[in-house]
Amino acid sequence: MNDYHRRLISFALSILLSIAGWTIAQDQSVNPGINDSYKDPNPSEFTKRFETESREVFANRDKIVAAAKLTPGMAVADVGAGTGLFTRLFAKEVGAEGKVYAVDIAKNFVKHIEKTTKERGIDNVVGIVCSADSANLPANSVDLAFICDVYHHFEFPHKTMTSIHEALRPGGRVIVIDFHRIEGVSSDWILGHVRAGQEVFRSEIEGAGFRLLEEPKFLEENYYMIFEKTEGAKEKPAAAPAER
Repeated sequence: MNDYHRRLISFALSILLSIAGWTIAQDQSVNPGINDSYKDPNPSEFTKRFETESREVFANRDKIVAAAKLTPGMAVADVGAGTGLFTRLFAKEVGAEGKVYAVDIAKNFVKHIEKTTKERGIDNVVGIVCSADSANLPANSVDLAFICDVYHHFEFPHKTMTSIHEALRPGGRVIVIDFHRIEGVSSDWILGHVRAGQEVFRSEIEGAGFRLLEEPKFLEENYYMIFEKTEGAKEKPAAAPAER
């Protein structure tokens, strides 16, 4: 065997090992246990926590929706919909010809949203129970995926964002709102709960086939990033694990 063949075999092996490592890494949660409290949540209790003026995203809900630039007829996925705060607001914006997918890992939340929207005469909402590694949305079905204070709960961020990439139509957008995590500045709760900061999350999202379009600057505790779907997901190292 000459040097050329040795180099060729070595190169092929390195590729196979990289792919194997990538696959293994994506099969491991980056933050095990982060969603334990959502295995059987009480929607009434979480409504008190989520829908209160002391929560920045609730207090700024109208600005958040306005910055999303929704139009009648759009299809929107509220990923990590929780108690349905933004699902209801989006349903009004997209109108009767539009559709809002209320996506959540907690079946209790999805049932709660379906029940409360029907009670309010909102009939353009579809509930979806997602899995830990997929949004479980139909392919090529949505114009916008909205992820508010939820991205840090993704245990398999690359897989989940890849599933969202597949669900978005060409030119579709993703909005990610999450907590600033800054050592020496952020609260102990943020430092212990949110596994990484904005730049890490941005890099992960871009690695799943998105590019940053803009970053509205009206929130303080949170940041607001708007991405556009571009090419397919890139093969990158696994997402950053939670810092402890």
